[in-house]
Amino acid sequence: MQPLLAAPETSAAASRARLATAVFFLVSGFGFSTWASRIPTMQHRLGLNEAELGGVLLALPTGLLLTLPVTGLLLRRYSSRRIMLIGALLYNVALALLGFAEHTWQLVVLLFCFGSSRNLLNISVNAQSVGVQALYSRSIIATFHGVWSVAGFAAAAVGVAVIGAGIAPGYHFLAVGVVLSGLALAFFPGTLALPPTPAQPDRPAFALPDKVMLKFGLICFACMACEGTMYDWSGVYFEKVVHAPRGWVAAGFATYMIAMTLGRFVGDWLANRIGIKPLLRGSGVLMTTGLLLAAALPTPLTAGLGFALVGLGVSCVVPMVFSMAGRSATLGSGAAIAAVSTVGYLGFLIVPPVVGFLAAALDLRWSFALMALLGAVVVALVSKLE
Repeated sequence: MQPLLAAPETSAAASRARLATAVFFLVSGFGFSTWASRIPTMQHRLGLNEAELGGVLLALPTGLLLTLPVTGLLLRRYSSRRIMLIGALLYNVALALLGFAEHTWQLVVLLFCFGSSRNLLNISVNAQSVGVQALYSRSIIATFHGVWSVAGFAAAAVGVAVIGAGIAPGYHFLAVGVVLSGLALAFFPGTLALPPTPAQPDRPAFALPDKVMLKFGLICFACMACEGTMYDWSGVYFEKVVHAPRGWVAAGFATYMIAMTLGRFVGDWLANRIGIKPLLRGSGVLMTTGLLLAAALPTPLTAGLGFALVGLGVSCVVPMVFSMAGRSATLGSGAAIAAVSTVGYLGFLIVPPVVGFLAAALDLRWSFALMALLGAVVVALVSKLE
């Protein structure tokens, strides 16, 4: 079995750091899902059609992607805990302001800031998670991403209740931002004071990832591309290909999300039992099998089962790859995760629109069948890791 970590497990300090890091994952997941739950409200308020809304929403991943190199540079100079706290506070300020946007240009600017601050928070909190993982002799890192998913579910439920009560997005977002900022400040003392890792003297500040990091990045690219496809197209697939009843259109996405969340809570157990590389190879197989099943047999039952397999497949890829990349001796955990994320997030940003183009040229079933190649990419790249 592949050894995971050599460091001994500590007790109180490790538990405190683990809890504090989990809270920052909760802040990230709850904040993002809070915004997502009110997108239709904001669309109606600003009078945006679907095409206009799509252009506006692009500001968020653009802000995230453009600040990835900056985050890597900051993490070479400052401790990840400082960047994480600053990112969390800016993230919540941007969230609170989003609800008060009265013009489209204001929403675009705020979404860009929301994405940029989310990047500061997410990269640094993943660096912290790698540091916490080093305190344990068993894998625990996938659980953090499970907390993110559960927080997203909770925020969506709160969103439904708030919408039902007729509360405006501004007050909703402001209340959530204040509570999440309070949690970040309260649990910040328990985070790890990890030192920054200076860049090598002969290495440019914005260098491309080396071969090993590029492999990690491409694995994340394939996984995030699959995730983005499911986020953007699973509901459309159930409506237009599966021809599910109106009340069941969202069932495919719900099945995917539930399976992904469950996978993140059992992923550490599997990594401890069989090792990270076998887990990643199995993840790729599940992604391919699930997408092919949904494409070959587009009925509610089989497509739902396929989406569940995809959810299980993508659940642990990113946290496990971040864990491996974060052990880089040359970049340091924060800079390494930023380098891998730079490649990975391109999949989340670029591939879902490609699915639409393929659907227009062929059909959506063929698009999903072709996306099954993403799982094969994961298997192939994992096999090449040393």
